Amino acid sequence: MNNGIVIIPTYNEKENIEQIIRAVFALPVAFHILIVDDASPDGTAVIVKRLQQEFPESLHLIERSGKLGLGTAYIAGFRYAIEHKYDYVFEMDADFSHNPNDLLRLYAACHDEGADVAIGSRYTNNVVNVVNWPMGRVLMSYFASKYVRFVLGFHIADTTAGFKCYRRQVLETIELDKIHFKGYAFQIEMKYTAYKCGFSLKEVPIVFTNRVYGTSKMNSSIFGEAFFGVFHLKFDSWFRKFPQKNA
Repeated sequence: MNNGIVIIPTYNEKENIEQIIRAVFALPVAFHILIVDDASPDGTAVIVKRLQQEFPESLHLIERSGKLGLGTAYIAGFRYAIEHKYDYVFEMDADFSHNPNDLLRLYAACHDEGADVAIGSRYTNNVVNVVNWPMGRVLMSYFASKYVRFVLGFHIADTTAGFKCYRRQVLETIELDKIHFKGYAFQIEMKYTAYKCGFSLKEVPIVFTNRVYGTSKMNSSIFGEAFFGVFHLKFDSWFRKFPQKNA
């Protein structure tokens, strides 16, 4: 049985995709990789298919019909990981904003230290560990996380973090069909739902580095979804019965 799989959603990541795949496969833990590509017109999937000839057992690809959103890409990846019985399931960006070496620290937090969800956190201990972001974006992201904590009432410093490790049981317990958001709010929704289901969340300090190659997918509508989405999550939690972690 394969132990861990790293899910990397892609859209127009031809400048980064081969390098990030090789960096993950160079780690001392033998992770598998699943690329979920949203019909990138720049040929990202073509590069992945070429690399699959070199890594036929450990590099996997889901090709989707269009740009369907980050959240749905991860849900597709989660379903694949559950079906293939991976014990540890990672979320990671393709653009090296997440250091591949930190996968080992997230893995250790779950595998060795007993966390159900390990979060690569940019904001632990009131320190902002972000490199090459404009100050406006740093402040927006930092205070957005504080706002989410205030509204939802749970103590995660980096609520919008997208670098994570889940035990498979978390994804099997969470009702994935009820995860609705696609952008930053998806990351908030997954953490909050895991928390409400009784799973333990551990933040692992990381340094987040802004991409060098390719184009950011961030836009104002994604921030808007996150801002208003937290009220939906809070309201829904008053009436929803969350499935609970098995003892």
